[in-house]
Amino acid sequence: MKIFESIDNFAATTKTVLTIGSFDGVHVGHQKIIASLNAESQKLDAESLVLSFLAHPRTVLNKNSDLKLLTTNDEKTALLQKLNLNHLILHTFDAEFANFSAQEFVAKILVQKLNVAKIIVGHDHRFGKNRAAGFDDLKLFGKQYGFEVEQISAQEINEVSISSTKIRNALVEGNIKLANDFLGYAYAISGTVVSGKQLGRTINVPTANIKINSEQKLVPKTGVYVVQSFLCNKTVFGVMNIGNRPTVEGQDQTIEVHFLDFDQDLYHQKISVSILDRIRDEQKFASLNDLKNQIFRDIEIARKLVF
Repeated sequence: MKIFESIDNFAATTKTVLTIGSFDGVHVGHQKIIASLNAESQKLDAESLVLSFLAHPRTVLNKNSDLKLLTTNDEKTALLQKLNLNHLILHTFDAEFANFSAQEFVAKILVQKLNVAKIIVGHDHRFGKNRAAGFDDLKLFGKQYGFEVEQISAQEINEVSISSTKIRNALVEGNIKLANDFLGYAYAISGTVVSGKQLGRTINVPTANIKINSEQKLVPKTGVYVVQSFLCNKTVFGVMNIGNRPTVEGQDQTIEVHFLDFDQDLYHQKISVSILDRIRDEQKFASLNDLKNQIFRDIEIARKLVF
């Protein structure tokens, strides 16, 4: 997959089959669209192309938006990389881009820049200034400029339409299994291991303190989770706590992982942990010893779940 950081950097050498969107999370619905994209590009002897954005359009159009994202740009790129695309453009969504009329967007971007033979969109796709145009408009433009248009219907899991918003809500509520079902993979948190207060070592439960490198990344509901990571060339499981450490009067939220059967220095390394299951809510204990005993119980629960 070739990656471009601007539409201007992309020079089409053949016809393309295109889809457009934020693709936050690259969930099951997104995967369905991209599978169709790849199949159609082979049929038309064209190349598959995804146009996505460096910043979520909602955060640009609404400066007061507190939208949290399922994937950073690096995470989104890595997920898309697995889907056998030919090209990915991560364009800067700004006021100028948002002000393209639907006609200008189709003529200047889709036709002149991207050389589309076909465009595939989701069931709720909108485009042009103020998101004024939709699927029916796109079909009319296709007839005018000579490209095909296809719409993918809403994907259903247990009769619930998949959307990035519903996945975000599931994570905020701590429903990691539902979120993972919608995503089609285990939700992951990535960041750098930083020094903490090393309290875990005093109770024989050393932890890696993860600092997320993006302020917009969505952190699931506070609590204790079972996680998986790939460290030092092997798969490692662990118990992760997201919370404020109320037993020791903590103030700021931390993300701490105790990896099972693993004792190597991870300081300053960038790691990713995939969240498999949720064990319990965060609790305040009467003593540090009570906390220690609960952590050992959490570890035993995690072992039964993953081994």
